[in-house]
Amino acid sequence: MTKADLVERVTEQIAKTAGPMISKKDCARVVDSFLDAIKEALQQQRNIEVRGFGTFKIRQRKTRMARNPRTGAPVEVSARPVPVFKPSKELRAMVADIDIEDVGDDDD
Repeated sequence: MTKADLVERVTEQIAKTAGPMISKKDCARVVDSFLDAIKEALQQQRNIEVRGFGTFKIRQRKTRMARNPRTGAPVEVSARPVPVFKPSKELRAMVADIDIEDVGDDDD
């Protein structure tokens, strides 16, 4: 699903419940603002929790040794922060099409 598809779906959902009060252009602004807010929070090393959906976090990746694929020479990859997403129990259960009681907790 692309961002344009997401805007289309959100516009359709709003039209179903509230009538055609919002244009596709306005809906695109809302989606863009939501995504920008997530990016800014992650840039500031803050976590974002969306109940029933999941959590966006910053995790520190350790320094590791890798290989240059062309030469095979070992290369040190420095430590750096990376964004990660951890889905909620509800989302995992919905994707797996199982009851929420059957979803286990697999903490970090």
